Amino acid sequence: MNLKHTIINESLKLFSLKGFLSTSIGDIMKAAKTSKGGLYNHFPSKEDLFYAVLSEARKIWREKTLYELDETDKPMEKVIRLLMNYRDRYLKDADHFPGGCIFVTLSVELDDQRPHLARELNEGYVRLKAMIKRLLDQAQSVGELSGAVDTQAVTEMIFSGMLGASVMYGMDKSSANLDNTINSLIEHVRRLIG
Repeated sequence: MNLKHTIINESLKLFSLKGFLSTSIGDIMKAAKTSKGGLYNHFPSKEDLFYAVLSEARKIWREKTLYELDETDKPMEKVIRLLMNYRDRYLKDADHFPGGCIFVTLSVELDDQRPHLARELNEGYVRLKAMIKRLLDQAQSVGELSGAVDTQAVTEMIFSGMLGASVMYGMDKSSANLDNTINSLIEHVRRLIG
């Protein structure tokens, strides 16, 4: 692994644990075993590093959470698999995210302090909600979901449940609590299938 990738990966872990603002350049240099020159050679500013870390975090999120979604044609099964992957493959990935979901950690921290960076994070949330809504709308159009179901309301419930599970898991690191929360969401989704 080259130095640039090492800096990104170590920063990913640190941001997950401590947030962006509380992680110092010294913390990053120490974790990546590099000098200030080595760091600034690849990232002229800490914000440049933030964008590189965000890009890597999004890539990992997609690899983990969207895993095998295309192996089923049923939109509701895709929603269920998304939730299972989010629980088992993404949130429990302590190798990349020892502090829990990096997006939640950074969103809470940056909202008031660095609104332009928080807006960048919010884009991911907007896309996730749009994907869930699209799957629910597809399920409705093929008769998998009753026409009486408000797909926008169900989207909000699933999205809020995912974020809530992430926040709680970030605090208590309890796999049992995480499993219970996501399993409740999955059970609710299964009851909607007509």
